[in-house]
Amino acid sequence: QVQLVESGGGLVQPGGSLRLSCVVSRSIFSRSAMGWYRQAPGKERELVATITSDGNTNYTDSVKGRFTISRVNVENTAYLQMNSLLPEDTAVYYCNADQRLGSRRWIYWGQGTQVTVSS
Repeated sequence: QVQLVESGGGLVQPGGSLRLSCVVSRSIFSRSAMGWYRQAPGKERELVATITSDGNTNYTDSVKGRFTISRVNVENTAYLQMNSLLPEDTAVYYCNADQRLGSRRWIYWGQGTQVTVSS
């Protein structure tokens, strides 16, 4: 069974930084695109950033220039470096692994980590 374990969330003041980590339990990591999503209270889950298995990245407009997604395949770990945090970044952040083999696709989710930006 594949498990994704996020860590690194917490309470931070506006303008501060946090780094989220996502460790994947099995060797699917190198073959998977990784993503970070977030869900604020009363809102739908939204895409924050993705990184393909060969390192191509994509960001939602609201975090461009502030957040950086990265991955270290030998560690089976994906990261989300979040700088210049804003109160509207407050949400539960979820890690996602998207594995495709031919026509087959598997999607896995972590349990989420809370990020609160407040003074």
